[in-house]
Amino acid sequence: MRGHIICSGFALILIVVFLKFSSHGRCSYNDKYKSLVRSHPSWGIRREIMERHKNLVFFYKTLLGIKFTTPEEVDVLRFMEPEMDLQVPVDRSEASGTLTCKDLSHVTEIDYIGSGFTKIVLKGILVNGKTVALKSIHAEGNDMKSCVDRYGDRGGCHRLATYKLQKEIALLQILRCPGIIQLHGQCYDNSVASDIRVTAMLELGSPLEMIQLLQTPWEERFKICLELVQLLHYLAHSPIGSVALLDFQPRQFVLVNGSLKVTDMDDATSDELPCQADADCALTFPARTFAVQCSVTGACTGSNEKRNLYNAYRFFFTYLLPHASPPALRPLLQEIMNATGDLRFGINETLKAFEDVLDLYKSGMNHSQSHALKDYTVLQGFRINETDEDFSCWPSYSYQGCLLSVHDPTEAAELCNSRPHCRNFVIGQQRTWTGRYLASFTKNSAQLVPDESSCVYMKRSSNSENFTG
Repeated sequence: MRGHIICSGFALILIVVFLKFSSHGRCSYNDKYKSLVRSHPSWGIRREIMERHKNLVFFYKTLLGIKFTTPEEVDVLRFMEPEMDLQVPVDRSEASGTLTCKDLSHVTEIDYIGSGFTKIVLKGILVNGKTVALKSIHAEGNDMKSCVDRYGDRGGCHRLATYKLQKEIALLQILRCPGIIQLHGQCYDNSVASDIRVTAMLELGSPLEMIQLLQTPWEERFKICLELVQLLHYLAHSPIGSVALLDFQPRQFVLVNGSLKVTDMDDATSDELPCQADADCALTFPARTFAVQCSVTGACTGSNEKRNLYNAYRFFFTYLLPHASPPALRPLLQEIMNATGDLRFGINETLKAFEDVLDLYKSGMNHSQSHALKDYTVLQGFRINETDEDFSCWPSYSYQGCLLSVHDPTEAAELCNSRPHCRNFVIGQQRTWTGRYLASFTKNSAQLVPDESSCVYMKRSSNSENFTG
């Protein structure tokens, strides 16, 4: 099979060279090339396949460091593509840990996770017990159905869809960032030429549920927004230039060990909008339109960065940043909201603003000036054995009690004083991602339990209450 492919490819190159240098041909190489291609049956789907192949070749060049010296070389690859097997190369820098088809064949306990327009995602367990996500083409998905309805070529439509997944695999090997889902390996099966099967093996995440996020403490919501800004900063300065996430929706993101990661990259692009004048560079969203300047190179420079940033504002910042935020941070957060909502800030300025908020939050925001702690007695080496009769609060790190993030005991005392039911609080060694302590607030102190790593703070007015140790 491959021998025939090589011979066909060689013959095609001879045809291209002949057409280019034929003395009696009056048309240019490009005209003859286009005429030759358009005379082939199923020109419509072949044209789409060739365009996607052209994009994929670009990512391969970046991944492998290949340099095509002439446009004709790229065009030959584009024309030959329907008869070629085009496999995403393995990243040799991590070859020792790369999963292959052999690993895929031993995956067990396969279960459905979800599906989208083009792909389906399953989860399975490797031989070593590790759970991974398995992403492949959804044969019954809307992408395949609409393509088959349009062209009537199921094999061609499957290849067209497969290119999207291959592009995603290539991008995941090129773009390395904590905010991008990790590619563990791939399986490229071309045993049936008419139905090439590609499977990406990825780290497993949980879907991003915005309603659940809104019920979490502000510190955790800020973490999601900060991680998103760090991702967009990386994409704006990536190895292939500024990258835009064209399908920017919360459903394209997952949480892996509590950290935000983008999991769908097939609609990412490093191409800025083409233009001839500034009017061609308008970025239009449902509620706003922004002007971008057309550069001398004929591209709307900065459009990718601005598109990402405004989408982050309208899908994430609007819902997660201001809600129940610490009062001392609200002026800074409001400036971030205004500046990103109007696109006055670029991604560099936005990241700096987020880092300033983080620094202020870690500093304790001047709680050390408070005298609230003088109302409490400290019992070192104890914690309170909480009961079901105790009170809960919002937003709490625990659904069954009142567990809040504090900078120090002084801030915890202020929080306890602001809650009518609170009589005591306990601070141990458990900390949040910012280094702040987790304090447990209670109304009862009926039972003290020895715990060398904890301290109990009891309101002096409640010291006369009976408790057992």
